[in-house]
Amino acid sequence: MATTTLTTHFQTPLTQPHSRLHGCWVPAVAADSFQGWKAIDVKGKLASRSFGDLQSLKVVWSAPSTPKKPRSPGRPAPGSAPIERLPIEVLGPIIEMLVLDVPPNGETARNVDLMSLLLTSRSLHTATLNALYKNITIPHSRIFRKFLSHITQNQELGTIVRRLDFSHFNPMSLFSSAKERASTNNLTPETLLQCLQLTPHLREFLAQEYIDDEIDINVLKKLFFDLPRLKAIDFCGCSSAPFRTAMTAFVQEEAEWTMPLSVSRLSLHRCVNLPPAVFDAILPRLTNLTHLDVAGTRISDQALQSIPYTARISHLNLAKCNSLTADGIIDFLTNHPAVKDTLVYLSLAADFRSHHIFDEEDTTRLLQCLPETLRSLSLKGSRMIPAHIPQLRPLTKHLEELALGRGLKVSDIDRLFVPDPEPVDEDEDVDMDGDAKAQLSWVPHTLRYLDLSDYIGSELDLSALFSSQCHIMKSYSAPLEVVEVADEFYRRLSKSSVLTNAGWSITEFGSRAWIVRQPGSGPRDSGARSWKMGANYWGMRKTPVAVADVGGMYGSYMFKRGL
Repeated sequence: MATTTLTTHFQTPLTQPHSRLHGCWVPAVAADSFQGWKAIDVKGKLASRSFGDLQSLKVVWSAPSTPKKPRSPGRPAPGSAPIERLPIEVLGPIIEMLVLDVPPNGETARNVDLMSLLLTSRSLHTATLNALYKNITIPHSRIFRKFLSHITQNQELGTIVRRLDFSHFNPMSLFSSAKERASTNNLTPETLLQCLQLTPHLREFLAQEYIDDEIDINVLKKLFFDLPRLKAIDFCGCSSAPFRTAMTAFVQEEAEWTMPLSVSRLSLHRCVNLPPAVFDAILPRLTNLTHLDVAGTRISDQALQSIPYTARISHLNLAKCNSLTADGIIDFLTNHPAVKDTLVYLSLAADFRSHHIFDEEDTTRLLQCLPETLRSLSLKGSRMIPAHIPQLRPLTKHLEELALGRGLKVSDIDRLFVPDPEPVDEDEDVDMDGDAKAQLSWVPHTLRYLDLSDYIGSELDLSALFSSQCHIMKSYSAPLEVVEVADEFYRRLSKSSVLTNAGWSITEFGSRAWIVRQPGSGPRDSGARSWKMGANYWGMRKTPVAVADVGGMYGSYMFKRGL
């Protein structure tokens, strides 16, 4: 459309012909074809009625486009941000701190926030994928089916998996009956074997009693023989008839038992019905053994002695092993190279109501052979006399946990925390009594946990424990933080003000009760130790075989159940 430029001029108002302020320039648009706003055809529609409409349609008088802001010199290019340039060894643990292994109620979705990291960049995608698939926790069978589907469709994901954790598994969270659970076929011996075949780099397999029916002989062969990187196996509480049958058949196939096993951390905690032949077959082939938990099993002295000399055991749990003898245990601890100068955790606890292994003489011999490397020692169920206190005192200089046997009085136990007065030599010209000399030569204890739960009824004199003459509950008995008592004392002590006045409180969990020192003004010890492998509470009764947060069935066996 042709346009002609016209000359414009200023037109003064009629009422103020001399004003230069209130006039206007005419014509408004220097084009002979301008017919007003309503006559403008805009993309086949009726002309706009206002300037705002025209501006939004970018026909006339549009604002100039905003130029792109130049990238600042210090801003990194895509893919080269400082966090993206971190080594995977550093970036991985950072993201792993955000991973939630167990849903809050066992069923809801977890790690939803981490899904966005997968789309952020390539480096974050790789690190996040490793964090999500490195340690797999299975709280119920639907999660297992979903995980199995993922690694079946993308088999590269299976190579990332290092831990398969069933410790939080609860079959009742989704299904109310065994028939309903079986009909889903989510977790079966076949699907479990398929999962193990798709995770060739697995290092830790953590099972428990709720899945023992799914562990058949083929699964056992895969775990022990076909996963060369596997270091930890936990069969805590597995005691069903199918599991016993599978283990028995597994160890009877002698043709398979030609090479040492790669497993270094083994837990058969409370596998109560396994025959002794299982231990006779497995233990001699654990050449790199460091953690062994056979509490409540039928292990024999011969099987214990069959552990290879190349093993270096730091954690040993022989609690309630009624087939063992005092002579066999003492000989093993005294002479076997696998436990010399390496033991950190040792439990020889027994239930005094039904069985005891160590009498007074046996306890004397046992205390003479314990190494200085120990940090946790349980002698529950053993018979003790006051003469054992001088033998126990050196142990309290490096132990952090001590569970005492029966036969002592509060006054005897109190001697672990204060020195005996030294006799004064009358020929010495030193103005110092025996108490002062003893205090100067006294080495403070390192105990943080003391277990007195073997003392029931009148055997534990509470009035003597909280008397002014007893030093156990005084402030200067620190670093002692926890004193475990029989659960029958919880009701009595929870209603008493004696504890609060002394600076202590009492708590319970399951069938256990603890007297806990109230925190002072200074920092409180979290209870975390490297030898606890993730546990923070004191007095664990199950040996961990993997560094992980304690919960689920493992937490129940460690801290909730009685011996």
